[in-house]
Amino acid sequence: MDTLIKSQQQNAVDTFPLKGTDHVEFYVGNAKQAAFYYQKAFGFNLVAYRGPETGHRETVSYVLQQDKIRLVLTGALAPEHPVAEHVRLHGDGVKVLALWVDDVEYAFRTAVARGAEAYEAPRTLEDEHGTVKLASIRTYGETIHTFVERKAYSGPFMPGFEVRSNWGTVPDVGLKFVDHCVGNVELGGMDRWVKFYQDVMGFKLLVTFDDKDISTEYTALMSKVVSNGNGYVKFPINEPAKGLKKSQIEEYLDFYRSAGVQHLAIATDDIIHTIQQLRANGVDFLRVPDTYYETVLERVGAIEEELEALKQLNILIDRDEEGYLLQIFTKPLQDRPTVFFEIIQRKGARSFG
Repeated sequence: MDTLIKSQQQNAVDTFPLKGTDHVEFYVGNAKQAAFYYQKAFGFNLVAYRGPETGHRETVSYVLQQDKIRLVLTGALAPEHPVAEHVRLHGDGVKVLALWVDDVEYAFRTAVARGAEAYEAPRTLEDEHGTVKLASIRTYGETIHTFVERKAYSGPFMPGFEVRSNWGTVPDVGLKFVDHCVGNVELGGMDRWVKFYQDVMGFKLLVTFDDKDISTEYTALMSKVVSNGNGYVKFPINEPAKGLKKSQIEEYLDFYRSAGVQHLAIATDDIIHTIQQLRANGVDFLRVPDTYYETVLERVGAIEEELEALKQLNILIDRDEEGYLLQIFTKPLQDRPTVFFEIIQRKGARSFG
C-alpha cells in the first residue's frame, strides 16, 4: 500500500469539537526530580503544585508550562496507590492525554453513546478562581482522555493546585505546542483504535503508512494518523510488522508492558536554536550516519537552512507536496526504552516524516 494523505473537506461539520490539547499527565516514580529535569533540560516553567502542603495527601503533582505546552508530573506517596502501581508496571509514562473542550457534558455523553468506555463521569472542581469541569474515557492500554472545560476558571491550573515558581533560571528553548502524540498498540490493534477515533470522536484518517513505507532490512512498522476536525489534535497509531529482528514498537510494548503513548512531538519555530540549547542542556538524541546528508537534498529539494548546520545537529529533513519539515528524536526520557520526545519544525509540510 502506498503512503496516503487524505484531504479533509473544509466545510465538514465537526461532530466532536476539540479546542486542542489541554495537558499531558505523566505518572512518574519521583515527581519532584522529574519536574526539575524537565525544567532544566527542556526549558519548562514550574507554574503550579498540588501535594501534602496544599491538603492533598495521596499524590504530588507538578505543573510545567512552556508556551502552549502543559505537562503534569504526578507521583504517589504510598506504594499501594494506583499511581505507584502504574509506575511499577510501566515505568514513567503518559497516563492522561487531556483534551480542551467547550462542553464536558456533551463530550463525555457523546463519546460514551458512540461506544467509549467511561473512566470517570463528569465532575466539577471549584475554588476562589472559578470552576473546572472534567470527565474521562478509556483508550488504548491504560491511557485515558480527560475532557477539560475551563472557560470559567482563572487560576494557575485547576482547583486544588497552588502557584509555584521555578527552581532557579530556566533556559530559553523555544518549544511552542504539541504537534502530535503517537500511540503504540499491539499487533492487529491499529485498525481497531483508528476506528475508535473515527467512530467515537469524529476523527478523520489523515495518513497511512504500511510496512513498505517504514522499514529496514530487519524491522518494520505500520502506522495510521487520525486528526480531529480543526487539525489541532493528531494521533498517529503504530503497530509492529513482521521483520527479521524485534521492531522498535515491539521493544516498547515489551518494556511498557501494554499499549501506550510512545512519544510527544513538540513544535518549534527555530529548530536549530532549540536543538543547540537542548544539547547544551544535556539532552541526548538519536543519531543518523553522516552519509544521510550526502544525498538528502536530492530527495527533498531546496531548503532555507544551511545543510551543514543541520548535519552538525543531526536534524532530519523530509518533504511533502505542501513543503518540508525538520525533525529530530530524543533518546528515551527514562530508564526503560519507552517514552521519548520528537522536536519538529514545519516549513509548510503537513506529513510526519
